[in-house]
Amino acid sequence: MGKIIAISNQKGGVGKTTTALNLAACLGILENKVLLIDLDPQANASSGIGITTVEKNRSSYQLLEHTEKPKNIIVKSKSPNLDVIPSNIDLVAIEIELVNHPEREFMLKKAIDEIKSSYEFIILDCAPSLGLITLNALTAADSVIIPIQCEYFALEGLGKLLNTIKSVQKVHNENLEIEGLLLTMYDSRLRLSNQVVDEVKNHFQNMVFNTIIPRNVKLGEAPSHGKSIVDYDATSKGAKNYLKLAQELKNKIL
Repeated sequence: MGKIIAISNQKGGVGKTTTALNLAACLGILENKVLLIDLDPQANASSGIGITTVEKNRSSYQLLEHTEKPKNIIVKSKSPNLDVIPSNIDLVAIEIELVNHPEREFMLKKAIDEIKSSYEFIILDCAPSLGLITLNALTAADSVIIPIQCEYFALEGLGKLLNTIKSVQKVHNENLEIEGLLLTMYDSRLRLSNQVVDEVKNHFQNMVFNTIIPRNVKLGEAPSHGKSIVDYDATSKGAKNYLKLAQELKNKIL
């Protein structure tokens, strides 16, 4: 039975999509069957893993609308053991189209139920908002990973996300857990980066992953080549750190 993990933070630019696609690819490298679902209309996770042309009726839009069977939407990526349900701009309309649907928060959960036994991990890349799509992801997920960048406004908006998670636990998904907070964009030369790491670890303690993702040029370059960091440069710091994160996640779950 697949472990469903949402990667969520309503704040943009925190390394959310970078984490979703690279964690998914690294879990695949570690010989797990993985499905990455792109739930962001910008479709950066899809293009970042090399899926640039999405057939009109084969995207996460159809997954949420229930207009196509999930198995017909899945696309194989070039990365080992990694399948993808890509996104496209149509997904922008979903919040309006589902607003009056009686089970609007459960559309993703019901769709994933059909396929989750085929995967060990299902990674959900959420949009940078707390709208209906993210609510669907949190309702469908077993747990959530929250990326936090090591910068001045790191904790801004985190309280709002934690409150949303609490309300989802109360109303839609009592089994939802916080898998962990992931520190990203770390620069050991900056005093501020180190202060943020200390502050987050002091405040959240065991909720914080031991693995920290540093700023890395190769991490920034990889998506423009349509590759995960391990496929682009397996020797880079970014690749080593995401492999370390994947292993830490596996150890935590098993």
